Amino acid sequence: MPTIRTVTEDADLRAAWPVAKLLRPAFDEERFVSQALRQMATDGFRATVLYDDTGTPRAFAGWRVMEMLAVGRHIYVDDLVTDEASRGRGYGKAMLDWLKTEAKRLGCERLQLDSGTQRQDAHAFYLRERMRIEAFHFGVGVG
Repeated sequence: MPTIRTVTEDADLRAAWPVAKLLRPAFDEERFVSQALRQMATDGFRATVLYDDTGTPRAFAGWRVMEMLAVGRHIYVDDLVTDEASRGRGYGKAMLDWLKTEAKRLGCERLQLDSGTQRQDAHAFYLRERMRIEAFHFGVGVG
């Protein structure tokens, strides 16, 4: 039976790195851990890990609670990824269901996320989970 818990320690983030790096290939482990810890301390970032019955991390979610005029109070999911070798075992669904339950517990009205256009398998998963494509996300560098 998988276990899901929010982590705040360096060692737990390092253990989750093999899964998290699937979404963040430009990062190395040090950058991931230091940035996650900094964002936890300053921006309300939270990291949640799903462990299989052997205690191995199989899914990772990075998220925060936000409030916006457009959508109200919500959980915004920065990262949601399942270990490639573990896909199809229900870990992604379990993590998404946990995030939805946590959103309700925290008084949120919605769960929001962006997904890169190249992630077609992720899009199929989100659509199966009754999520809807609600907007296009635009960005520009300013530095």
